[in-house]
Amino acid sequence: MLDTQTTDSVVPSPRPTDSSPLKPGRFTPEVRKGLLGLGLGNALEWYDWMVFGLLSAFIGPNFFPNTEPLSATLSALAVFAVGFAFRPLGGILLGTLADRIGRRRVMLLSIMLMAGTTLVIAITPTYAQIGAWAGIILLVCRVLQGISTGIEAPLSTSHALELAPEGREGYVAGLMSFYVNIGILLASLISFLCSLVLGGAVMAEWGWRVPFIIGALFGFVVLYLRRALPETLKAEEMASNTPRAVWSGVRKHWLSVLAIIFVVGAAQAYNYAWNVGLPSAARSGFKEDPTAVFALTTVLGIILVAGSWAIGKFADGRQMSRWFLVTRILAIPSVFLMLLYVQPGIGGFAAVLLGGSVVLVLNMTLYNVVSSSLMPKNIRGTGVALGYGIGVALFGGTASYLLVWLQSLSLTWVFPVYVAVLSTLSIVFYIAARRRNGIFVGK
Repeated sequence: MLDTQTTDSVVPSPRPTDSSPLKPGRFTPEVRKGLLGLGLGNALEWYDWMVFGLLSAFIGPNFFPNTEPLSATLSALAVFAVGFAFRPLGGILLGTLADRIGRRRVMLLSIMLMAGTTLVIAITPTYAQIGAWAGIILLVCRVLQGISTGIEAPLSTSHALELAPEGREGYVAGLMSFYVNIGILLASLISFLCSLVLGGAVMAEWGWRVPFIIGALFGFVVLYLRRALPETLKAEEMASNTPRAVWSGVRKHWLSVLAIIFVVGAAQAYNYAWNVGLPSAARSGFKEDPTAVFALTTVLGIILVAGSWAIGKFADGRQMSRWFLVTRILAIPSVFLMLLYVQPGIGGFAAVLLGGSVVLVLNMTLYNVVSSSLMPKNIRGTGVALGYGIGVALFGGTASYLLVWLQSLSLTWVFPVYVAVLSTLSIVFYIAARRRNGIFVGK
């Protein structure tokens, strides 16, 4: 079953047959501006999210008792982890709201939450100045950012798909993934430049605030762009979408929600293992040169940025369901590449990290669009955000810790088995949900 509704600003394209490729439709200027606002919002969310993790060693001693730097850093990382726990709540609260009052308002609220809390973190006094209130303010900001992030990625992709002409799902997948990776790359680049210009002592004292101020200013620019977002829900659709009706629909499509959990969870487990877990293992377990490790992770970031754009262009006009299955099947053997990195050596680390990057970018480009395709329009905000939040919290947020912990127990082989099982389950549940409920975006 496919959605048949299009917005007034979209030029629809004819439906394909199974044997012919999709004929891409054209984007109007209004839709292009809307996609820009949605994409830049995704970049901001990931920029702010990653900056906190990258600067946690500076944030901890400023917001928590600075009697022992490691303890303060761990406190900051614990607050970082809290954000993952609140992502499902963001999906439940803001996803339901998006299906009731429309996508545009919730997309504005999401950016307001992220930009506002980032600014608060940037200007909050230190523990030495206001005591325990510093840590409390930081915790509240991270909770709100977790709620914001819980809706931003799934709903912005759904919104973009509803704006775009039929047949352009591949382009949307590549575009949204491109902006996500731009945000991640900018977080690393700006943190590096601030450290290079200001120096370690200044970064520890107040320089860490600069990337947060940049993020907040970026957020207000995105907020301005999103004011012109077209709404994709009609007034009568919003009027009929009571909370009871929305959640009744979600329960009816429970198998699709389950599939989304594993589609997202398997991709995110692979992602965090490659972007965080492997670099952490290289630095802490094998004592690799940090500069070389960061250089290689930067190369990985560039591959993800360029690759997502290229894959989006390639997949544009092609069947997403088929390409998702191909890329997810490839993830099962490729995750075992990490078993080749069993002893110190930056060459081995580079081979594993960059060797797995091709399959990583394939999976990270397509999974959000595939998730959105599994839910009907009237409950898409709630269903996709709920599955996304649970998948990231259960499997994505724990992946890097699990990898390093298993390595410390000399059980590194368990992790690729774990990700391979998640990938296999995502294929099984996706096929089952598609057969039972159908797909509602693309083909």
